[in-house]
Amino acid sequence: MEKKLNLDSQAYEQIEKIIPINLKLVQELNTGAHDGDEVRKVVSQITNETIDSSTEIRLPFYTDFGRNLHFGKNNFINGGVMFTDLGGIYLGDNVLIGPKVTIASVNHRIEPSQRRHLDLKPVYIHDNVWLGANVTVTPGVVIGENAVVAAGAVVTKNVPANTIVGGVPARIIRTIKENNKEK
Repeated sequence: MEKKLNLDSQAYEQIEKIIPINLKLVQELNTGAHDGDEVRKVVSQITNETIDSSTEIRLPFYTDFGRNLHFGKNNFINGGVMFTDLGGIYLGDNVLIGPKVTIASVNHRIEPSQRRHLDLKPVYIHDNVWLGANVTVTPGVVIGENAVVAAGAVVTKNVPANTIVGGVPARIIRTIKENNKEK
């Protein structure tokens, strides 16, 4: 569901209060040495939700907002991942995210006079998804259960469950069965 966010709105004023707090937490997280528990503790502060002890987050970790980022259990987030989460990013359980992945739930408007205003579309990444290195997921995309997105792919459309996609823009390469044998 798309939402529009104007820079002069009351909602944006509330967001502007959270951003500097979370940016400082992200900066502190990425400039120090931290064990897994410390990383989860700081990311829990950023998201305002408890990150399960089964989730591993490698540094550096980036987000532009943080409060609309939602982690399932047993996730692995590699280093350099960027979550642009103002529109909402939802990760299921057992999600693997490769290094330098970008997941964006925010877009700017096309009209020049409106360009600084934002369109927000949540991204849903379901259970057992694997995003390879340098994948980009664009606003509003849903990636189905057990899907694999090949390294370097740009995902602009929904990805069906049990499929492997790759390329720019990402296209279905093949379908996989639940027991990982190709169809």
